[in-house]
Amino acid sequence: MLSKLFGSAVYGVNASVVTIEVAVDTGVGFFIVGLPDGAIKESQHRVETAIKHLGFMFPRQKVVVNLAPADIRKEGSAYDLAISVGVLQASGQIYSQHLEEYMLMGELSLDGTLRPVRGVLPIAIEARRNKFKGFILPKENAAEAAIVNNLEVIPVESLEEAIEFLTDKKKITPIESNTRDIFADAQDYYEADFAHVQGQENIKRALEIAAAGGHNVIMIGPPGAGKTMLAKRLPSILPPMSLQEALETTKIHSVAGKLASNASLIAHRPFRSPHHTISDVALVGGGGIPQPGEISLSHNGVLFLDELPEFKRTVLEVMRQPLEERRVTISRAKVSVDFPANFMLISSMNPCPCGYYNHPEKECVCPSGAVQRYLNKISGPLLDRIDLHVEVTPVSFDEMISTRKTETSAEIRVRVIRAREIQTKRFEATPQIYSNAMMPSQMVKEVCEINTACKNMLKRAMEKLRLSARAYDRILKVARTIADLDASANIEIQHLSEAIHYRNLDRENWAG
Repeated sequence: MLSKLFGSAVYGVNASVVTIEVAVDTGVGFFIVGLPDGAIKESQHRVETAIKHLGFMFPRQKVVVNLAPADIRKEGSAYDLAISVGVLQASGQIYSQHLEEYMLMGELSLDGTLRPVRGVLPIAIEARRNKFKGFILPKENAAEAAIVNNLEVIPVESLEEAIEFLTDKKKITPIESNTRDIFADAQDYYEADFAHVQGQENIKRALEIAAAGGHNVIMIGPPGAGKTMLAKRLPSILPPMSLQEALETTKIHSVAGKLASNASLIAHRPFRSPHHTISDVALVGGGGIPQPGEISLSHNGVLFLDELPEFKRTVLEVMRQPLEERRVTISRAKVSVDFPANFMLISSMNPCPCGYYNHPEKECVCPSGAVQRYLNKISGPLLDRIDLHVEVTPVSFDEMISTRKTETSAEIRVRVIRAREIQTKRFEATPQIYSNAMMPSQMVKEVCEINTACKNMLKRAMEKLRLSARAYDRILKVARTIADLDASANIEIQHLSEAIHYRNLDRENWAG
């Protein structure tokens, strides 16, 4: 006999339907065809043991499982549930007329219980697109799949429960969730808040500008100055995610297996902080069937690289293209996958190997030239993609013990949202650009016009501070964002002078 069921395979952040055909015929052996990986080939032992544990017989005949289309590689253990049900149907031990109405995914334990699987959200979206009635899956994944409307999400805890549902012996109420309510309820809570930070008003201001214009930032300062603490609070002042952004972000984390058990929608902008020992593949993504890396996991959020010069040169260089194109393309011999990578890069570094160059109290003990060599670990092209260079100084004792009330993240976020609304209106005719940081050079000339007084000041600044040519566009973009925060139609001298202040590393004599 032959049975036909449906599952799915995930490539990048999108899924495609996989037809699972099971035939039981005369002969001996268990065969899985259709480019399965090792985990799928091992499913025979999980399937056989689970079937016997439930009191059914595993066929002592030739069993052939075909995963179609046969020319696309499949991976993972999520096909266990469909293969088990297919074997029982093909061997005549159960009969269900609903197999082609549902998509089935789930990994089997030896006792027949189901374990959660990856990539449930894109699979659910694909099931709805292909007009399946429902999606049968492990209970732990049900909340994630329930985000998708117009699809029955059937949570089951075991193979036995799935069989009872498919054979009409048990009714299971589909899981339902109001995506918009879940999204709205989760948006306003942040564990880290700028209200907890004493002092560092100039750094808060720089991060507010970065959030308002989507600018990349590097913070330079001695150990213990608060660089990491400040960076962790940046997501709390970024504009709230739209529902579309939340779905995109959740899909990426689902594919990577980073969603918590029983989690549904990611409503906060992600904050990723990989260790400096990370490999370039782990950062950008990869694998036989490519998986998203840290760059894509920070999509619509923040990627924080602490101690930037300690990262391997090759790791830093792979970020150059994603920072410009806002996506990552991973090519293999048989597949090419695009992952979205629209993130803000926030990085920090010590000013020198000992950490105390330009410190107000402690003396730098690095030998001559060490500061410049340390800074040279970061390539010019990468530094060129960072708009704000901010020097962080240690907080004084008086500031640390101060009881003065500081601004909350919510108060700062109001100003950031207002500035972003101005930019949304400005770039409404260019859908691929929605923040000042994303403007190409030709658009900078149109959007960031300055008067004669500003031009003269910028010229003097570039000559006096010996700023490099690459700083010109960056200064104008940041000045435009500062003007937006002031709700000013034009870039004024005070906006431009503040923007010039944030180009420290471009100064020719900064490293001595």
